[in-house]
Amino acid sequence: MPYTEHDVIKPEKIAATAAVALEESLVVPAVFQRESVDQFKGARGDAINIKVEGVLPYRTYGWRNDRTTELQFDTYAEKTVQVTFGGDVYSALQLTDEQNDFDLNGWAKLMAKQTEAVGKGLEYEAVDYLLKAPYSVTLGGAVANRSYRKTLIRAREVLNKFRVPKEGRTLLVGSGWENELLSDPDLNLASNVGDSEAVSALKEATLGRRYGFNIVVSDELPADFAVAMVSSAFVFATGAPSVPQSVPFGASASYNGIALRWIRDYDATRLVDRSVVNTYKGFRIIEDHLIGRDSQTPSQGFVSEHQHFVRAIKLDLDLDTDVLPDPDGPDEKQQELAAITGIAGTADGAAA
Repeated sequence: MPYTEHDVIKPEKIAATAAVALEESLVVPAVFQRESVDQFKGARGDAINIKVEGVLPYRTYGWRNDRTTELQFDTYAEKTVQVTFGGDVYSALQLTDEQNDFDLNGWAKLMAKQTEAVGKGLEYEAVDYLLKAPYSVTLGGAVANRSYRKTLIRAREVLNKFRVPKEGRTLLVGSGWENELLSDPDLNLASNVGDSEAVSALKEATLGRRYGFNIVVSDELPADFAVAMVSSAFVFATGAPSVPQSVPFGASASYNGIALRWIRDYDATRLVDRSVVNTYKGFRIIEDHLIGRDSQTPSQGFVSEHQHFVRAIKLDLDLDTDVLPDPDGPDEKQQELAAITGIAGTADGAAA
């Protein structure tokens, strides 16, 4: 096959196209807060810093007092959390001369498959991180006399009392939850499926919006698992490794917070082209200090001693009770969370 100038492939264009395809292939990582670090260079243990807003307690001053008491001044500070890059997700393949000349027409199909592989790896990594998160509340889907609609309303109530922002809330569900929610006539979600043409995996996985939640299904989640969350509960960071100077053909690119690198070279000792698509990845949960009301002096507020993971709560389809913070148990964090938010249960998980 003769070589012409039309055969020239620009790696920057292919890498950019792959970054778009990767972003559009994600479901679970797509509902996390995204941080992209272009040309990130690092090894295991390297991290980036993310700013999280601070909180301030409210204060009151006595009406028509004698002004002998000074105002109490507080200090505002934002905290910095680190997102550690703990891995490198990649797809590497070899292409023989025979495949290149007779079997495949260019790199478009191969890049699509490599991008798909990297996307699947990121999806599984995000699911594993989601499952291991230290949820403060788990709501049961099999609580007696409570419909799935009321369970969603209860999830909304808990997040409201946890002072979680109402914007950007998602109910991420496994296939078991999907079946039950679609079958519930009170939710009327089935009519939403297929209403509009999907342009990404996330849109295609979205069942609808109810009670402030975008309801999204992931087949990678356990069937009985769901999480009600705001996007900032989890941070998902990617970094495109730099292209080594020794590699003659390669580029890094990012799109909508997702970054990757593509490098390609030729192994003359084996007569094969080699292609590698990869990205650094990192995940992090965000915990918060909460504002409470002083039980001894109700007119004054205070900042919680502990940080609490409240931006997401878990839902278990088969659980017949709710697991809530125990105000009388030995765990000081649970005691504090129950006292501040009013979301509390007993040792056996029942509502107090």
